[in-house]
Amino acid sequence: MIREAIVTTLAADGGAHITPLGFREEAGRVVLAPFVPSVTLENLRRAGVAVLNFTDDVRVFAGCLTGRRHWPLLPAERSPVPRLADSLAHWELVVEEVAEHAERPRFFCTVTARAEHAAFCGFNRAQAAVVEGAILISRLDWLDPAQVAAEMRYLQIAVDKTAGERERDAWRWLQEAVAAHPRHGGGALAAPV
Repeated sequence: MIREAIVTTLAADGGAHITPLGFREEAGRVVLAPFVPSVTLENLRRAGVAVLNFTDDVRVFAGCLTGRRHWPLLPAERSPVPRLADSLAHWELVVEEVAEHAERPRFFCTVTARAEHAAFCGFNRAQAAVVEGAILISRLDWLDPAQVAAEMRYLQIAVDKTAGERERDAWRWLQEAVAAHPRHGGGALAAPV
């Protein structure tokens, strides 16, 4: 099972890099598999630490993929990597092992601290649609434009029926990113995550 979260890592200049990333759990460890090339991959290789942030604010997912990477942060409990200020919970990770792969190396991490910050108040279909839309736009360079258009139309139904203000903002950012992409509309997307 792959779950989606926001990962914070340490950039080369000591600042935080924030990005959405799916993760798995295997044999009691968290497995992160960022794409080659990516800033997250470089940061994990260099610093060997990360924080998994669990949030229901899907603007962070959409924002990180559309050039909106500045989200409020707070110090983590033990890690030098900060956590999202608005996270419901976070896990602090240390890389223990790397399984190399040409496209997606796997980083096996031990959880060194866990903390809960706020209650999870339930699922919203628009939140799920935004997360799925964010995954789509992270792959615009290789997905068929007709497939993306069809999936975005389907996801729009959940947004129309169940979105709050945060979800509507996030969905608009995703739609703008699709329209701006050279294969899907015109302009350019943000750098790899």
